[in-house]
Parts: sequence; C-alpha cells; structure tokens
Amino acid sequence: MTMATAATLLTQAQGIQYPKAEKGNTADIYFGTRVEDPYRWLENDTSAQTAAWVEAENKITNEYLNKIPFRQKLLKRLTELANYDKVGAPRKHHGKWYFYRHDGLQNQSVLYQTDELGGEPRVFLDPNQLSTDGTVALKGTYFSHNGRWAAYAVSRSGSDWQEFYVIDLQTGQLTNDHILWAKFSGAAWHGDGFYYSAYDAPTQGKEFSNVNAGHKIYYHKIGTPQSEDVLFYQNPAYPKRFYWVETNEAETVMYLYEDGAGAGNTLYVRDMRQKEAQFMQMTADMDYQYQPIYDENGRLYIFTNYGAPKGRIMTADLHRPGIGDWTELIGEQGDVLSGASVINRQLVLTYQKDAADRASLYGLDGKLIRDVQLPGVGSVGFTGNEREPECFYTFTSFTVPGTIYRYDMQTGQSVLYAQPTVKFRQGDYQTVQVFFPSKDGTRIPMFLTYKKGLKLNGSNPVYLYGYGGFNISLGPSFSAMRIPFLEQGGIYAQATLRGGSEYGEEWHQAGTKMKKQNVFDDFIGAAEWLISEGYTSKERIAIVGGSNGGLLVGACMTQRPDLFRVAIPQVGVMDMLRYHRFTIGWNWAPDYGTSEDSPEMFEYLRAYSPLHNLKPGTHYPATLVTTADHDDRVVPAHSFKFAATLQECHTGTNPVLIRIDTKAGHGGGKPLAKVLEEQADIYSFILYNMGLRYK
Repeated sequence: MTMATAATLLTQAQGIQYPKAEKGNTADIYFGTRVEDPYRWLENDTSAQTAAWVEAENKITNEYLNKIPFRQKLLKRLTELANYDKVGAPRKHHGKWYFYRHDGLQNQSVLYQTDELGGEPRVFLDPNQLSTDGTVALKGTYFSHNGRWAAYAVSRSGSDWQEFYVIDLQTGQLTNDHILWAKFSGAAWHGDGFYYSAYDAPTQGKEFSNVNAGHKIYYHKIGTPQSEDVLFYQNPAYPKRFYWVETNEAETVMYLYEDGAGAGNTLYVRDMRQKEAQFMQMTADMDYQYQPIYDENGRLYIFTNYGAPKGRIMTADLHRPGIGDWTELIGEQGDVLSGASVINRQLVLTYQKDAADRASLYGLDGKLIRDVQLPGVGSVGFTGNEREPECFYTFTSFTVPGTIYRYDMQTGQSVLYAQPTVKFRQGDYQTVQVFFPSKDGTRIPMFLTYKKGLKLNGSNPVYLYGYGGFNISLGPSFSAMRIPFLEQGGIYAQATLRGGSEYGEEWHQAGTKMKKQNVFDDFIGAAEWLISEGYTSKERIAIVGGSNGGLLVGACMTQRPDLFRVAIPQVGVMDMLRYHRFTIGWNWAPDYGTSEDSPEMFEYLRAYSPLHNLKPGTHYPATLVTTADHDDRVVPAHSFKFAATLQECHTGTNPVLIRIDTKAGHGGGKPLAKVLEEQADIYSFILYNMGLRYK
C-alpha cells in the first residue's frame, strides 16, 4: 500500500462530517439570467448564524489538522528557522538614523534610533508594546520636515483601517493627537501638521464589510482634536475613488493623486509658495501610472508608463505642468522600469529582466553613470535621501535572505552592511529559471528552487505559487517558511503569469477583464509542464495563492480538479459577480470588469468565477481555504460561500476544509506567532495529503 493510499484511507476513516449550511432561496437577475446565491446569509459576518457556522467549520478543521502526526514537529522547525535576526536598511532623518530590527521571534519589528551609523541603538517605537498578542501592527512612520514631530499609523487585527499617533521628537513622548478611520493614507507634513485621507466613521457592526465611499483629505494641526481637522479636499462626484496628497521636503510643492477607476492614476500639482494657488491638472486619465520622484528649482521628475508600456522618466515645469509640455529624460528600454528614486541627487533606476532585478545610476541630466553590480540574480530595493550621499540597498533571492549593502555612489563599490544567518544549509539549494508555452503559445517564465541533485523521476512534491494581476510583479524573494518543504525534497515553483508587471503594461493587460482566462491557462500550463518534464506528477502538486492569487487557485481547481492533489486558496476573491459590492472591491473593476458592465462581461465572469463553477458530484483536490475575520480587503464572505458550496458539491475522500483566523486580516501586519501557526497548518496539510511525512 502506498503512502498516498494510506493517507486517503486515514481521511476516509476520520469520516469528516461537514457542518450543515442552510440553503436559502436568494437569487440575482443579470441581464435576464437568474443566478442562485443560496449561501447569501454568510455575507452577514456579524450574525449569530454565521458565527455558529464559523465555529463549527473551525472545529472540524482544527480536529483534522491536530491529527496530522508531524504537525508539531513541523511547527518546531518553522519556529527554529524564523528565529534569526532581521535588520532593515538604515534611513536618516534630521541627523538621526532609524532602522527596523526583528530579534527572531518577536511578533512585530521594532523601530530603533541611533545618533550615528553603527552607534548604540535605542528603541524609538516598539509595536509589540501596543498589544499583548502582537495584533497591532505598525503601518508607516512619517517624520515632519521641520524635525519636530513623527506621525505613525497602526492597524488593529489586520484591518485596513488606520489610526494615527504623534511623537514629539524633542521629548520622545507621545502627544494627545489621535486620528481614527483613516484608510489607504500616509501623513503628508506641512508645518506643525499633516494631511491624511479618511472615510466617515462606518456603521457600527459593518466596519469590515460595507462599501467604502467618500474618501476625503483632512489637515490635522498638532495639539488639536480630530473633530477640528479641516476638510482639505473631497470629490463627491466620484465617491468610489481614492485621494491623497504628498508634499516635498521643502514644502514648496504638493501633489494630489486620484485613482480607483483605471490601471493608473490622475495627477495634480500645486505651488505651495503661492498662498492662494490652486491645483493644476497634469494628466487627464487613469489608464497610466504617474509618480513624481524629485523636484529641483521647479523642474519635476516623473516616473510614468504613459507612451511607454515598459516605463520611462520624464520632466515637467511646475509652471506649465500639463502632460503636453513634458520632456522625456530617460526613454523606454527593453527591460521594464520597475522602480525610480533620487539619492544624492542621482537617479537610481531599477529594471526587471525576466522578473529579476537590475539597477543603474543616472545623472539628473539623464546620462548613464554606471550599472550597479548586484550580488546575483534576485530582487533589490534602495534606501537613501535625495541630497545626502549615504546609500544602501537590500538584496534577496529565493535562497538568500534580505542582505543589506552600503553602496558608494562615487566609486560604485558595494560593502556588506548586515547579513542575517538562517539555520539551514544555503549551499544545498539552487534556483533555475525555465520557460514554457502557455495554451496560446505565449512564453511564460517560472522560477524553480530545490535541493541540488534533484532527480526528474516524476515524484517530487511541488508547491506551485502564482498571482497574475493588478500590475503586480512577483520577483525572487526569500521565505524561511519554505525551507522545511525544500528539505523534504520539495520544489518551490513560482510562475510569472500574465496580469503582472514583469514585462510591462501589455503583459498586465493580457491578463485583465475578458483576457483573464490567460492567467489561469498560464498557471495550468505550469503544472502540465512540470509533469511533462518529469519534475512531478498530479499526485504531488499543490497550488497556492493569496487574494487575486486565491482567485487563481479557485479558478484552476474548478477548471482542472484532476490536475492537482492539493489546493490552498488564501483570502481569495471567489464570487466574481458580487465582489464589487464590498469595502473597496469596486477598485478592482479595471482589472476584472463587473457583472453589471454588459451581458458579455457578466457571462465571462460567470464562466470562471470559482464560486459559480463548483459542480455537484465532482472529486476536488484536498483543499484548505484560508481567510480571517478582520479581512476588510477581500471580505471573508468570499471564502465562506465558496467553502460551503465546495463541501456541498465535493465527492470522494479528499478533505475540503476552511481555516478562519481570528483577530487577523488580509495578511499585512500579521503577528509572527499567527504566521507560524498558519504555515504549519498549510505545509502539514500539503505533505499529509500527498502521502508524505515530515522527516
């Protein structure tokens, strides 16, 4: 008897009895077509009925996971691997240096301050002191330009809602300033106050599900209550858009951003030296991205993909800022421009070539100074100030944890500054990049990381990960959580799917709206290629993805349930007909389209919507759906309705479970303790249902 057979029999012997979910008679009519929604009641996340269902589902899921004989051993190894010192790149503010550090097993990273580089650090802000369980996370820190104040934003239990607090930098003490109901906002300083973006206080009990509309910008003066904050900007004509402002260091230029109705943003600028000056419109559409990166003597430097799908740098005049008067400084290249900043009055540009980074230095005149010699194939991020010489970059790859280098901008030399030590044999593993044809012949890249000496015997376990959407790039990255899987002979496969930004705006658009099926075809093609090339078999493939990647997993497991052994859709968008009716779901319409757009768009969405393509009597892969009670990005109703329908439709002995976390959200800021528990559950579920044991 094989181990896979043994695992199947064990599941069968457990006799999982899924909670009985009441079916209602709710339905919607789309262009004359009736669509049943029997589990609509699960959208009410505060009802007693939903709470009882959640409790029952978590009970059987926890019982199943706790019976996996090696789960605790795997959790112990994950904890050991996570226990390493992580240091962020230092950043200078008003003569002091600040950096994040995580001692290994803290729930949240701590922000430290030093008087000089390498000096004795002292705690500036410790989020671990803000809650007993680590569920209050630091979202951002913003230093005033006059050196007097620092505002910081926190989120609670993983929610996107933000609260702002202020530290007096002269005394180090917290002020009485406290801002509530901010969202998708930074703090743009002007004098002894800052601008922030917020919504009206939501209806009690619906804080995490109701549609977010009416984004407003306020000005808060230090020392005054929020009730006295001045409404600075709103646009009632477009309540379902985002608005925020930025100010430059000299507080002479202010930018206003508007987005939420396209693949990019609209940009406005205001000359703050003129007291009564109004915003001047720089761009007229939201189809392209416009990101100011620097200004000098009224000359504005802008990173954009307007007229250049792979990105370019342009300049504008503050007094004639319309896009028709812009001048190209650094034109589009063969690789995608993925990042741009100014350090020491030099342009630092990051490009992506086949989803991996390279970097170059340019003068403000647009002339190439030199290419930056990076340590290898991976991802890089630069840190520094516009007019100061110190420059750092963080480099990471699938086998190299985030390592910081100090970069000499005069000589081009990189010197190791901080390197973490993780308790695994780094030299035992390798990463290769392969290319395979998708269904329509498009050439798709994929990174494979595995132990050296891998045999192509068709039996290696594979963790296949993807995203494919919203112009988001999926480059090389390190995660200690993957190591136990690699140690067991597993392969971590990361597919570069259409819908992302890895090859520019055309690559993004090829995975949107009525081309979204391309993304699923790419992911299915990745699995088929891994099988055909002898890396693995259908019995050893787990597909994993979160958010838009959860949609990816849901669509692929419903379209090809025969192709995968395990499916892990995390915080996924599962109801493609109603997604735009919750919190900020309307903001995803430029990528997805909505069921209200046209009969053709409705039919297209219904054809792949994971919830609407579960078929009774189908044998689905072993599935662990994950979500959380405070997810106000992709509301848990998506996962609730999908899990209830899956359990109703599924036949066979594979477990189809849902794991619903508490005091957690979409994933950002999740305390390490919760991360470790979740990853132990996921990896033990994967290995166990592949018939493998953790050695």
